Amino acid sequence: MRYGGVVKVVEDTMEASTTGGQLLDAAVRYAEERHWDVLPGTWLEDEPGGIGTRCSCGEPRCAAPGAHPARADWAAQAGGSGVAVRRMWTKQPRCSVLLPTGRTFDAIDVPEVAGCLALARMERMDLPLGPVLGTPARRLVFFVLPGAGVKVPDQLRRLGWPPASLDLTVHGEGGWVPAPPTRLAGGASVQWARQPTALNRWLPDAEELLSPLAYACGREAAANRDR
Repeated sequence: MRYGGVVKVVEDTMEASTTGGQLLDAAVRYAEERHWDVLPGTWLEDEPGGIGTRCSCGEPRCAAPGAHPARADWAAQAGGSGVAVRRMWTKQPRCSVLLPTGRTFDAIDVPEVAGCLALARMERMDLPLGPVLGTPARRLVFFVLPGAGVKVPDQLRRLGWPPASLDLTVHGEGGWVPAPPTRLAGGASVQWARQPTALNRWLPDAEELLSPLAYACGREAAANRDR
């Protein structure tokens, strides 16, 4: 699969038929190989009769079906050791895999089209890049160093972009992002547009990526206004 000129690697563990074992394996890998805190979230359940799905939280109008923390004390529950992660997923193997932001990384969330444009430009400029998520909601999520949530609004203003004018969201302290192979509403899974590897272990600062991201989001906003 491709995002523009960017190859999107789809692993077997990211298919819609995700099993509890795949979720556990991925969660342990994030904790042990990347040293990320990992959080078990809600999951999707089939509706009676097998038509559609619903969130395990039981809320009919859940805003994030299968992709939000299952407990109010989730911040304390998140763990960064393989032992803790195995214990959590052994209790409920169907839990989605969530990664708390504001700890080892923050995440900049933009529309897919703008993200692809920015990603291609970043690669041409040889900018440092961390992992990048692709979501079924057609968003790209760029991992950056913690602290972006505080700095990005002022940095955007210095670049000449009013923050409210761009479809650009920063997930920082108190937030989270769903990680592969978590399955979201509609049955599709979160995937890596750029996988975590040894080469991107050191994350960029948000400021290094913000100019191409803001430009791409601004260009998309202008195109949408002209339609």
